Amino acid sequence: MTLRIDGKLLADEIVEEVSKEVADFTAKYDVVPGLAVVLVGADPASSVYVRNKVKRAVQAGLNSIEHYLPADVDQKTLDDLISSLNQDDSVHGILVQLPLPSHLSENRIIEAISPEKDVDGFHPQNVGKLSTGQQSLIPCTPLGCMIMLERQLGDLSGKKAVVVGRSNIVGKPMASLLLKANCTVTIVHSRTKDIEATCAEADILIAAVGQPKLITESWVKPGAVVIDVGINAIEVDGKRTLVGDVDYDSVLSKVSAITPVPGGVGPMTIACLMKNTLTAAQHQLSASLD
Repeated sequence: MTLRIDGKLLADEIVEEVSKEVADFTAKYDVVPGLAVVLVGADPASSVYVRNKVKRAVQAGLNSIEHYLPADVDQKTLDDLISSLNQDDSVHGILVQLPLPSHLSENRIIEAISPEKDVDGFHPQNVGKLSTGQQSLIPCTPLGCMIMLERQLGDLSGKKAVVVGRSNIVGKPMASLLLKANCTVTIVHSRTKDIEATCAEADILIAAVGQPKLITESWVKPGAVVIDVGINAIEVDGKRTLVGDVDYDSVLSKVSAITPVPGGVGPMTIACLMKNTLTAAQHQLSASLD
């Protein structure tokens, strides 16, 4: 029988674990880990995502600090805000909600955030450390996927993993984490030949390409574990419906475990943001005591 991996339930467990660690950390050092979230404009999806992050931060016992800027804010104002947050000792994690309006430079903002406070794990310094196996802040979505896999499979050593998608946010860091866990890893993408056959050899299949229901039953090895990172809005009978990159119904009977969309990876991404904020606070305090 196929296991439906409940991301919401697991995310609740992660946030509860973080909450206990935050309470211990605060009691010991009289420091409340602080997460600053910056939202530019009022994009509906981004606004909902930020509200969910703030709600989880409160549940985890973090100090939630929100900055809401108008969509037409200039680059210098945003740069100055990031600079002030970098220097604020009460802020241990900084997250700028992406995407930004087109007149603002996302790369510039990502690089402006102090690597020690980069709880998204997007700063080139954190990316480089992850790719070379060093300690770093890990992008939240790949981190959530790894927690799901390790709690489902335990030791991943020797497993054949295929990552569908080569984005900097999911695909590449996901491959680095799987390599670190001693998997044999292949990344496939739009230019890969025989992509379906390659995916069908995977013990672990990570779908992160942004194509609704791309992966069907023939792409999947019997008994594989499938993690579906994709969140795609499509119309079904005139109604907006969220689906993943995997055709859930067609592969369900063939795999041993799978994440649903919604309710799979999404909640874990936010839970891991809380985990990263605590990790960042711990590292910053340790550095200050050295």
